[in-house]
Amino acid sequence: APESLMQALEDLDYLAALDNDGNLSEFGIIMSEFPLDPQLSKSLLASCEFECVDEMLTIAAMVTAPSCFLHAPPGTEEIALTCWRRFSHPAGDHCTLINVFNAFQAATANPTDPGNSEKWCRDYFLSCSALSMAQMIRAELVEIMKRIELPISEPDFGSEENLLSIQKALLSGYFMHIARDVDGSGNYLMLTHKQVAQLHPFSCYCNTRRIPEWVLFHEFSISEGNSIRVVSEISPHLFAELVPQYYFSNLPPSESKDILQEVINHLAPVPATKEEQK
Repeated sequence: APESLMQALEDLDYLAALDNDGNLSEFGIIMSEFPLDPQLSKSLLASCEFECVDEMLTIAAMVTAPSCFLHAPPGTEEIALTCWRRFSHPAGDHCTLINVFNAFQAATANPTDPGNSEKWCRDYFLSCSALSMAQMIRAELVEIMKRIELPISEPDFGSEENLLSIQKALLSGYFMHIARDVDGSGNYLMLTHKQVAQLHPFSCYCNTRRIPEWVLFHEFSISEGNSIRVVSEISPHLFAELVPQYYFSNLPPSESKDILQEVINHLAPVPATKEEQK
C-alpha cells in the first residue's frame, strides 16, 4: 500500500539510510549489506562506534532466529520459570538473550558429546534448533563484518560501561520502539501511536515481577495479545541524548512526549551570550 511504502521510506530516513534525494546514503549502503531489518542493521553498525560489537552480534542473531523459549507443558510452568530465571539479567531481555546464548555455547563446547546440547536445552525448556540457528546467523554476520572491514571489539559483557554501550547501540536503531508504563501496572503506551501493549510472557521482567517505566522493545505483536517482545529498560535521559530531533518533533502529542521534552530542555546547553555567539 502507498501508505506502508511512505512509512518505510520515512523510517529509513530517520535511520539516516537515505540522502536528500531519497537514494541510499553511504551509511544506508553499508546497512544493506546485512540480511537484517534496517533498525537492527543500524544498531549493529552503531555498536562499532560504542565498542560493543561482540555483544550486539549475539543480540542480532538471537532476535533474528525464532524464540529460544519453549512453551512449558501444563504443570511445568513454574519449573520453566525457575530455569529461565538463571539467565535473567537486570538490564532486560536483550542481555538475558546474551546470557542464554553464552550458556548454550558453553553446553555445546564438548565436540565428543553432540547430544549434550539437546539434553541441556530440554532441561532448561529451550529450543535447541532456535539456538543452533542463532549460532549460524551470528557466524554469517561475523563474516559480513570481516568482508566489509568493520571492527569487531573484544567481548566485555557484564561491565557497567559495556551495558551502557549496548543500550546506546540499541537506541541508535530502535528509538522508534520506545514505550512508557502509564499507570504503573504494565500498560505500555508506545510513543509512535496510542496503542497500549503488555510485556510478552517470556520477558524476564515477568519473571522478576519488576516493571520498568520506560522500555525499548524489539517488536510489537498483535497476534500475541498486543504484547511487546524482547524488552529492556531504558533511561529517558539516554533517549533524549541520542534521538534525532526531527524524529522527536514529529511524534504525536502525549504525556510521555511532554516528559521527554522536559528532559531534552534540561539537557540543552545554556544559551550563549551575544559576545560568545560572536
